[in-house]
Amino acid sequence: MKLAILSRNGKLYSTRRLVEAARTAGHSVRVLDPLRCYMRIGDDGFAMRYKGRAIDGYGAVIPRIGASITRYGCAVLRQFELMGSHTPNPSAAIARARDKLGCHQLLAAQRIGLPATVFGDNPDDTADLLALLGPPPHVVKLNEGSQGAGVLLTEKLSASRGVVEALRGLYANFLVQEFVAEAEGADLRCFVVGEQVVAAMQRQAPVGDFRSNLHRGGTATAIDTTPEERAVAVRAAQAVGLGVAGVDLIRSHRGPLVLEVNASPGLEGIEEATGVDIAGKIIQLAVNGAEMSGSERPVRPRHRRLLNRSARLDLTRV
Repeated sequence: MKLAILSRNGKLYSTRRLVEAARTAGHSVRVLDPLRCYMRIGDDGFAMRYKGRAIDGYGAVIPRIGASITRYGCAVLRQFELMGSHTPNPSAAIARARDKLGCHQLLAAQRIGLPATVFGDNPDDTADLLALLGPPPHVVKLNEGSQGAGVLLTEKLSASRGVVEALRGLYANFLVQEFVAEAEGADLRCFVVGEQVVAAMQRQAPVGDFRSNLHRGGTATAIDTTPEERAVAVRAAQAVGLGVAGVDLIRSHRGPLVLEVNASPGLEGIEEATGVDIAGKIIQLAVNGAEMSGSERPVRPRHRRLLNRSARLDLTRV
């Protein structure tokens, strides 16, 4: 099958592993920088070009879209979907996952455990907002942060108020959560592919920090998860609409709590920690999905005519 991987950097570990896994399975694969894809949308069909040439006939597309290009990357992925390509992570699901507040609302609606979370806009409501959450410590998170960036721990109520006021002064979107002390700076990354957790690791925060992200100096070890933890991780991914997801959990006195659902989870740390060929499982999921949906068939005639027509455009005219 003809596969595409949307990634800004073909040298990244996760991208290289996906390419390797696709070729090992006998598929044709190409890495496409989403920022070099450009589109034509009309009532006669959809067309897309890449560095001056038509993009055509990809049975499946695997997105590796970074948080900084979410909007444009999702638009490119949506164009692929409209042109008949299958993806395990639809554009709408990626957008939902990147909005921490909206994602938490979806999880809560499904009765999936998560830390208590508050969100508000007006400075006059700050005191009551924090009262809704309970006593500190509090965790303050930027709504669209990633890899532990934009996450703060406040240990006093005055500190919580100060951080909230400062972020409002910067017009930043943020939310505030309860701090779950019994997690002791550790979380679980459950890697969901399809309807199962294919690998899991425990990440431990470095001394003096509460963030366990590997990019922040955390350490990772393979771990056996409980049936309840695996079920929560799969439910969380499905609630957002993702076929491939890194679901971060913490263990609490009231059971597993979801911290985040990551739509573009890295492969390096968890493959090294667990020895599981996660890239191969992602490729198989994408190919199976394309075959079931019929996305491996040639592009529809209407789109073919439009692609041929766009190939004849004089790109020097503006």
